[in-house]
Amino acid sequence: ARADLVIEAAVEDEAVKKAILAGLIPHLGADTLLASNTSSISITRLASTTDRPERFIGLHFMKPAPVMKLVEIIRGIATSAETYETAVAFAESLGKTTTNSEDFPAFIVNRILVPMINEAIYTLYEGVGNVASIDKALKLGANHPMGPLELADFMGLDVVLAIMNVLYDGLADSKYRPCPLLVKYVEAGWLGRKSGRGFYDYSGDTPAPTR
Repeated sequence: ARADLVIEAAVEDEAVKKAILAGLIPHLGADTLLASNTSSISITRLASTTDRPERFIGLHFMKPAPVMKLVEIIRGIATSAETYETAVAFAESLGKTTTNSEDFPAFIVNRILVPMINEAIYTLYEGVGNVASIDKALKLGANHPMGPLELADFMGLDVVLAIMNVLYDGLADSKYRPCPLLVKYVEAGWLGRKSGRGFYDYSGDTPAPTR
């Protein structure tokens, strides 16, 4: 009850997040701010399940949080100006840079980034290039620090799929349809680095492309 701010940072699953938030409420002080580290789910919907929608906000720390400088701040429809200002001050106190996003599916970063990853998976699925070629093309051709398939493995393919589903369901646009190959990999339990296999095999000393 003495905490000024509590941040939920569970798996990217709306039902799980809502259950955690519901369990937190009885233990919070009346003035405690609540935040979610969601990377795609509606802050307004999450806030509506709490007793403090005006003191609820999205604080999306980029991964890995200790290294990445950006925190995406998302206001729900009921979030107060005071809550927003407190959230910005908190992020800046950690040495972070903030950007403000309106509460639309996947916000700014993942609205742009994850469909690009999904398109890279389609490029693999359709045989335009193999894993190594696609990642090399984006690293050397677009100056990306990681290739999109390498990045997908780092993020977790289940997370990539969850975000694509939020976009597809929330915006009802076929351009956000998750690639069938992504769905198949997640169904197989091939989730990337955390499972030891995704678009790369991590069982050896050096990650090896799987396709």
